[in-house]
Amino acid sequence: MAGRKPKPKAKLKIASLGGLDEIGKNLTVLEYGNDIMIIDCGLAFPEDDMLGVDLVIPDVTYLTKNIDKVRGIVLTHGHEDHIGALPYILKQINVPVFGTLLTLGLLENKLREHKMLDKTVRHTVVPKERVNLGQFNVEFIHTNHSIADAVALAIHTPIGTVVHTGDFKVDYTPLDGDVIDLQRFAELGKEGVLLLMSDSTNAERKGYTMSEKSVGKVFEKIFEDTPKNRIMVATFSSNIHRIQQVVNAAHMYDRKVAIIGRSLVNAVKTASELEYLTIPSSTLIDIGEIKNYPDEKLCIITTGSQGEAMSALSRISMNEHRQVSVKPEDKIIISASAIPGNEKNVIRVINELLKKGANVIYGDMEEIHVSGHARQEELKLMMALTKPKFFMPVHGEFMHLSCHRDLAISMGIDKKDIFVMKLGEVLELSRNEARINGTVPAGQVMVDGLGVGDVGNIVLRDRKHLSQDGLIVVVVTMDRENGTVIAGPDIISRGFVYVRVAEDLMDEAKKVVAEALQKCEEKNITSWNYIKGVIKDSLKNYFWQKTKRSPMILPIIMEV
Repeated sequence: MAGRKPKPKAKLKIASLGGLDEIGKNLTVLEYGNDIMIIDCGLAFPEDDMLGVDLVIPDVTYLTKNIDKVRGIVLTHGHEDHIGALPYILKQINVPVFGTLLTLGLLENKLREHKMLDKTVRHTVVPKERVNLGQFNVEFIHTNHSIADAVALAIHTPIGTVVHTGDFKVDYTPLDGDVIDLQRFAELGKEGVLLLMSDSTNAERKGYTMSEKSVGKVFEKIFEDTPKNRIMVATFSSNIHRIQQVVNAAHMYDRKVAIIGRSLVNAVKTASELEYLTIPSSTLIDIGEIKNYPDEKLCIITTGSQGEAMSALSRISMNEHRQVSVKPEDKIIISASAIPGNEKNVIRVINELLKKGANVIYGDMEEIHVSGHARQEELKLMMALTKPKFFMPVHGEFMHLSCHRDLAISMGIDKKDIFVMKLGEVLELSRNEARINGTVPAGQVMVDGLGVGDVGNIVLRDRKHLSQDGLIVVVVTMDRENGTVIAGPDIISRGFVYVRVAEDLMDEAKKVVAEALQKCEEKNITSWNYIKGVIKDSLKNYFWQKTKRSPMILPIIMEV
């Protein structure tokens, strides 16, 4: 198709604003001439040093500057790290969104919460369908993942075809019976693939990822082996197939199912309405009804598989949940692997549950979780089928991307044709060449409460300072005309020392401030900013000498 057209002058540019050298906030930009399309728009969860931050979303400065070129956002599936930032980003770039039925159903829950539903144009697509976004012709290809309705993309451009796998694995026995469309990937390989962008999350792991169906057998065995006790299962709210298998096992052993956790309740409601989840009406009960049934007749599905502080399982473990408390011999299954960085939180929850006498199944104790991401043999299969001219690993930390690069080299792809990219770097492609050429703005925007982007590095630095060394407030009342001290100094300490135990230290600190003010008065200094600086410096030196700590010092001068 491309061969019959005159040689295009424009080059295809690809940049990731999220999802490289990190887990989460996936967002990829493709630009050709005057057209830009976006693949996914996800969030990441804050790291330990992001004190008080709720979520992290991509920096889309480049897109807002080029908003007249943006033709649409295409979604590969409905996980948070692929759709979670959309309510925030759509407020800045209101363009049409394309996704499969379940993906858009989960997105609509978010848009409704943000009062964005009526303002967002949404287009439902199905596998094998194609849509035009300017000069991009986007084809949707069915794949398997840990959520239903996942797709890969074949993006047909004037200079060649780009295949973006999305998150995928090769599951020959998926729960819905709909196997990944390997035939289409092979056809694309025969037609010629310019660039393959492939999921790197499990690139370190050898072999194949197990089928989701294997988990169902394990659940059935656990239910069979637990005839007398209550069963709780914690899993990702978006893992509809996992939820279905828990429901199937509960129904088989005549247990009622109650759902807790807002995100899980919303996901189950949406998936049931769209017929991706089948729960017999007699099986599902409201969480308030569990007191009406004996333990051996109950199964509770809950959020909190990542140990999140406000999740249902975490609150249950701390005896803070209003409707559910742990009973000795409860069987609690954590059916998920910990996202990197969440391990401590998960262990904390497990410890609390065990202390209360629960029987907790987690990690490798049973095959209660399988990944949604391809391992090495599946990744090699994808390369073998698509036979790309150029290769760019996506979605993962640097160690995942570099492992994927080594796999590609082992498959015969030339090292110079493989691009392990950084956030913001631009890959520029023509029909026969690819090179890294320049950068676009990329980074992290932090969401804290209702504030988006108003918490930056300086605010985080202050929070870190406060969390480590505390705060000292110095209050002085001074004469506006001549700069003499009328009252004070008074010193208030928060998070630095316990004042009642350190009265001598604080009395001495007052003398240090008084002496500093006396010197200013003798020199006829009346600049409040200068005086504040003198107070800060004198106290800082004094506290460091006495305590080897540097609290944040906040001088307040009252004028009269």
